[in-house]
Amino acid sequence: MKLEAPTSVEASSTERHKETYPRASIIHFHFPARGELPPVRLTWYDGGLKPPRPDELGATEELGEEGLMFIGDKGTILCGFNGNNPKLISMSPKTATEERPRTRSRTGGGQNVREWLDACKGGKTKPGANFEFCGVVTEALQLGNMAVRTGRRLTWDRANLKVTNLAAADQYIRPERRAGWEL
Repeated sequence: MKLEAPTSVEASSTERHKETYPRASIIHFHFPARGELPPVRLTWYDGGLKPPRPDELGATEELGEEGLMFIGDKGTILCGFNGNNPKLISMSPKTATEERPRTRSRTGGGQNVREWLDACKGGKTKPGANFEFCGVVTEALQLGNMAVRTGRRLTWDRANLKVTNLAAADQYIRPERRAGWEL
């Protein structure tokens, strides 16, 4: 999906505590358009909270304990947390007849470990779980944590690594260091 840092993040949660995370939260990440690709809204549910049940899901079918749901203009896909067991639960009639090429290998579990080992041995292929990719994921997740902590919608300026609408968020971006631990 070529996502980078979100432009804004907002969260709702059960009671927040200074020392721990809340029991449950919902976090909305808003990603900007990327060239020809439209903006994306990604929603994270945790603590037993789940998205609304899709109407297309059969009466006896369950969402499951954890997983992913991709809702697009042409259909909806459910799968396990690591993308395993994908299941198409809705699709427009036009899309159902389109031929789609496979663009990614389907190697199964353990692929990240295999890629990492190959890279350690001097392999020429860059692992999918590389620092450039994981850094962007970590940035987005930490913004989600800040939105939960502050209880506010945060607008993010990635170039300057700054929340532009809430000065109090700086304490999470550049925390005060104890004496002897300065950078």
